[in-house]
Amino acid sequence: MLDRESAKRAAREIVIELTRRKVRDDQYLVSSGLIDSLLVLSLISKLEQKLHIRIPTKEVQPEDFDTLDLILETVERVGVA
Repeated sequence: MLDRESAKRAAREIVIELTRRKVRDDQYLVSSGLIDSLLVLSLISKLEQKLHIRIPTKEVQPEDFDTLDLILETVERVGVA
């Protein structure tokens, strides 16, 4: 079972690493252009490595990664251990 707080912390660390900026949980990442489609793929890959899950790319859209809250919801919804 994925620990929600650990997953959120991991997602935040990865987003900060990719964007080189501090981000709020509700800050728009994709729709603001802070993260582009290539960074979404990097984000997915890093989430999979750090959380030891698999995120089926056919089941997600870039919008699923638009905020830290949405990232966490997406991981919980489609992440496969």
